[in-house]
Amino acid sequence: MAKWLVKTEPEECSIDDFASTPDKPIVWEGVRNYQARNFLRQMREGDMAFIYHSSCKLIGIAGIARIVKEAYPDPAQFNQKSPYFDGKSPKDNPRWDAVDMVHGEKFERLLPLDELKTIDALAALPLVKQGNRLSVMPVSESEWKAIVKVAGARK
Repeated sequence: MAKWLVKTEPEECSIDDFASTPDKPIVWEGVRNYQARNFLRQMREGDMAFIYHSSCKLIGIAGIARIVKEAYPDPAQFNQKSPYFDGKSPKDNPRWDAVDMVHGEKFERLLPLDELKTIDALAALPLVKQGNRLSVMPVSESEWKAIVKVAGARK
């Protein structure tokens, strides 16, 4: 089972959105970077992902979600009313993918980026390196365990 970190703007989709409907899948859509899209394509049912709040006042890891549906064509790319519409994406060979996730666990406190940068076990995690803008990234087993330990999480 692989581990991931996915970034989201909480006004759009937050850990609270997952927690408010714990058994209802949320479509993880709108990824418009090819490398991040390729990571989405590697996700498998049962994989776990940290939910990372970005572009907001309180930036950091807020909790965990579980992948329940593997990559499929992102429906937003064909919706002209969506901010993620891509008029150049062919329907017979779509550019962009989405996955479905459900709530796993909300952390008792947000783990801020500044704190994550101080954890030696996370030194190789792209998230803590300057200039990383990927919205989806893999997390090693040792990095996952280090974050879960700091969070006091159950997963």
